[in-house]
Amino acid sequence: MIGMERNFPIQCADFDRLVTDSVEGVRVEVSGMPDLSDPCFYADREYSWLQFNDRVLEEALDARNPLLERVKFLSIFGSNLDEFFMVRVSGVQKRITEGTKEDRVDELAQEQLQVIREELLRQLPINDNCWNEVLEPALRENGIKVLNYFELSGEDREKLRDYFERNIFPLLTPLGFDSGHPFPHISNLSLNLAVLIDDLDYGERFARVKIPPMFSRLIVVPEEGQEKITSSFDELKTGRFVWLEQLIAANLDLLFPGQRILGAYPFRITRDADLGFDEDGDKDLLTAVKQRVGRNYFGPAVRLETDHTMPERVSEILLKNLELTPPLMFRSAAPLGLSSLMKLAQINRPELKYEPFEQKKHSRMADKENIFSALKKKDILLYHPYDSFESVTDLVEESADDPDVLAIKMTLYRVDDNSRIIQALMKAADRNKQVAVLVELKARFDEENNIGWAKELERKGVHVAYGFPGRKTHAKMCLIVRAEKEGGIRYYVHMSTGNYNAVTGKIYTDFGYLTSDPFIGKDISDLFNALTGYSRKDHYIKLLAAPQTMRHQILERIRREIDVHEKFGNGHLIFKMNSLVDYQCIRELYRASRVGVKIDLIVRGICCLRPGIYGLSENIRAISIVGRFLEHSRVYYFRNGGKEEIFMGSADLMPRNLDNRVEVLFPVSSDYIPVVRDVILGTHLKDNIKARLLLPNGRTERIYPQPEEEELDSQFWMLENRGNWDIKTEES
Repeated sequence: MIGMERNFPIQCADFDRLVTDSVEGVRVEVSGMPDLSDPCFYADREYSWLQFNDRVLEEALDARNPLLERVKFLSIFGSNLDEFFMVRVSGVQKRITEGTKEDRVDELAQEQLQVIREELLRQLPINDNCWNEVLEPALRENGIKVLNYFELSGEDREKLRDYFERNIFPLLTPLGFDSGHPFPHISNLSLNLAVLIDDLDYGERFARVKIPPMFSRLIVVPEEGQEKITSSFDELKTGRFVWLEQLIAANLDLLFPGQRILGAYPFRITRDADLGFDEDGDKDLLTAVKQRVGRNYFGPAVRLETDHTMPERVSEILLKNLELTPPLMFRSAAPLGLSSLMKLAQINRPELKYEPFEQKKHSRMADKENIFSALKKKDILLYHPYDSFESVTDLVEESADDPDVLAIKMTLYRVDDNSRIIQALMKAADRNKQVAVLVELKARFDEENNIGWAKELERKGVHVAYGFPGRKTHAKMCLIVRAEKEGGIRYYVHMSTGNYNAVTGKIYTDFGYLTSDPFIGKDISDLFNALTGYSRKDHYIKLLAAPQTMRHQILERIRREIDVHEKFGNGHLIFKMNSLVDYQCIRELYRASRVGVKIDLIVRGICCLRPGIYGLSENIRAISIVGRFLEHSRVYYFRNGGKEEIFMGSADLMPRNLDNRVEVLFPVSSDYIPVVRDVILGTHLKDNIKARLLLPNGRTERIYPQPEEEELDSQFWMLENRGNWDIKTEES
């Protein structure tokens, strides 16, 4: 079909059957006025997410990436998939169990589960092969040898058996399963051995042995003359390692003396991680979160992973007692739970990792004591990690120290373990400043961490709130109230597309925006009053706020672009986000494309819009960039007939962001619009190394340089050209 042009009329469910592979040379077309309520015009959300994770797997296979970084990508592929099952597949399972034949929920969810399984059956063998045939041999060539137990010498096995007896054996508890022993509870993401025993009196018996999670998954094999087995990988440059479960399996005779071991088969289960808050019934949100934090490990099982050698009779025991159906079981030819490979990347081999780069503070924030003076002159745009997150930390620390600062208000969603920002907030409270912090307790998988910080802040005298019942506070903002010697009270504001987290500030791409604009300051002050009190304010001067008006204002701006384009032409939208799911927004983008508006989308993850369909979305180009840094920023550009607007913030175009969360999109000053549009967004749109083109069928293709085109990795370009997005002041 390559090189031929064919017209495919789209007939609802027929679409995915007609366009299943690459559409290069294939014209996908809809004739007449499309019915935008037709579900075939929207890619399945779960399938689209799986395509994103497939792009992560591609990075593990990409030989242009340093070897230990490829190991990281393989680890991330696995941890992403764990979370996908805990959150998304568990939701599909709930729809199956709660659905009725009348509303077809059960049937549709079954179809969705089948799509997920079919795609995973394509991806998982690639994952296995990536480790078994690509990365593991490459690591061996570089002196990092992850061995199977049978490869060890007799002397090595003796040393490891001694280590096993002294350190691991005391922590093991074999649990049998028979009429006198109930089937053991198996915790979420735990690795286990299903052990078959031939008992002289009772015949074949089944037992479960949990692999202790406090040990490293990879055990260092001691070299000759080495007495102690190290657990610190960052001290190693080379080494030999063996899988912990293989070490335990090889020494089961100590755990089952007098028994004949027929086999030991690794398996791993994933459970539903939905904490199930009832925020109408849970009057004390902090208590409710505390009570439920551990329960995600005891939710219903949603996946069973087994070693490919496990006999069917053993897997049937597991499926039956975990109340799982065969479509939710996946056999693996590689070690299970490869997310644990992340520790291997700690090995001290700089030549096998990305070249380190030095983060630099923004030039106008280099002097910590003059931050407020700099902000009086002009707004400041930070682009992390290319601009150091240290500048944000400096702002909060200086606010705590500055005697003219009267109050600090801040939202916290995901915070690093040793947060200097939190220390500064507590210091400010000690100095009798008014400090109010909204801690989002329901930040998934960070609940325990956030509870700890909330209690610590309260002990130091900080006013702590937990947000609105029924919705998460996802907005990232900090308000500083300062008494000026001239001009009275003045607001200083920091807003961001990402969290107040110094760790992710080094590996996520996010924008931070600092301003002393009084209208934005007033908006943020009003929003904090709504978060901590009972304000019902639903209109803001400059901000787009969810759930009040953001949806309406985004839709109106897309419609405005349509109107302006029909009158004057040159309509252009550029949206960069993590996910595009909201059907109302997608429909308006389709309408804009149909009248000729040029639309560029940069969507890292889920994209339910189908680009490139003639008669519907031929004016929409959508790309996804997966590279060294996690693309996390959200940016929305509207050409508006030359009266351009750019908004940044925390919100993706998803129903949950627009309707069920507290979100903020903030305007960028006109001074910054050209550099954001051309230098930042423009460079990403030209990426031909790490970018993939999204296709009408929901899949993606790598973008390659054209014959006379230079290679461009947008993230590498940003590293090499840091500061090109700054605007000059009179002093600079």
